[in-house]
Amino acid sequence: MIFWGPPGCGKTTLALIIARSTDAYFENLSAVLSGVKDVRAVVERAKDRIKRENRKTILFIDEIHRFNRAQQDAFLPYVEKGIIVLIGATTENPSFEVIRPLLSRTRVYILYPLLPEHIEILIKRALERDERMKEISPEISDETIKFLAEISGGDARIALDTLEIAAETAGKNGLIDKEIIVNILQRRVPYDKKGEEHYNLISAFIKSVRGSDPDAALYYLARMLEGGEDPIFIARRLVILSSEDIGNADPQAIMVAVACKEAVEFVGMPEGFLPLSQATIYLATAPKSNSAYLAYKEAKRAVKEFPDAPVPLHLRNAPTELMEKLGYGKGYRYPHDYRYSVVNQEYLPEELKGRRFYHPKLIGYERKIARYLEWVKEYLNKKGKE
Repeated sequence: MIFWGPPGCGKTTLALIIARSTDAYFENLSAVLSGVKDVRAVVERAKDRIKRENRKTILFIDEIHRFNRAQQDAFLPYVEKGIIVLIGATTENPSFEVIRPLLSRTRVYILYPLLPEHIEILIKRALERDERMKEISPEISDETIKFLAEISGGDARIALDTLEIAAETAGKNGLIDKEIIVNILQRRVPYDKKGEEHYNLISAFIKSVRGSDPDAALYYLARMLEGGEDPIFIARRLVILSSEDIGNADPQAIMVAVACKEAVEFVGMPEGFLPLSQATIYLATAPKSNSAYLAYKEAKRAVKEFPDAPVPLHLRNAPTELMEKLGYGKGYRYPHDYRYSVVNQEYLPEELKGRRFYHPKLIGYERKIARYLEWVKEYLNKKGKE
């Protein structure tokens, strides 16, 4: 089985509980420090235990995602034959980090961050049962315990390590208050710029802007920036969003997004949060339209359907005499020679005549575009009948 969850949620502890409750031997390897040689050594010991005691061996691999493909392949025959019971622990999505043959032979269990009330219980147990804690006997209020539980980010290890350092800092019978805890933690914000949380947060950020929720968008923006995310990465995503999700509903959006990117590059961090915050609020509160995105997809579909449709002759330039003789450019009507700069003329290839790709939404500036296109259509129809 594979335990997938954040640090300090109890993956190793759960594996130990399984080993004890099943009377199995427990072998613990870290993928950071171990290799195939270490795995084979465990397998040999496991084979020996089966022969001598008929007892199974649980091999617990911490951070299994750090093993490469070849190293993960090494488990397969031993898992297949039942020589070892493999329990892997990972903070990364197994779908991306664990090879498919191994994944198909395991059950994935998702573990979530501990809730503050769970961590409060652990802190109180440590104060009551840990020998060192009983010896120091620090003074700590329920309010401070609650604060420590909340600030630990669902990580029991952080909470207990902080409690231990705080107790040592306060001294025998000393007071542990919020100030001591904040100084120890330095308000650490857990964030992995290459891990799944990176993708989860940017996804939530973009979807909050798209959903016109500036408050949620600002929260995720702060989560990323305080965690050390590259501000240019965020600005680049805002530029994409300004066209994909706002487009011509507010043509200023892309200008704001590009100006934000340039401002962040110019001023850098930490002040870069200012243009990012401003642009996030502007884009989140702008009218939304994905018609430019949908229009391109429709045009792309037409290209696959008619990849070689000839460009109409009247739309082709005729830079040479031969081209002119072949009819290139013949019959082209220059729109500015006509009233309102519009004229009845076919621009699409014959095979695509009458096809529409762009369907403006009746929101923001795009409402004006829709009205203009409707007016052009009516005007040209009227002129055609005259």
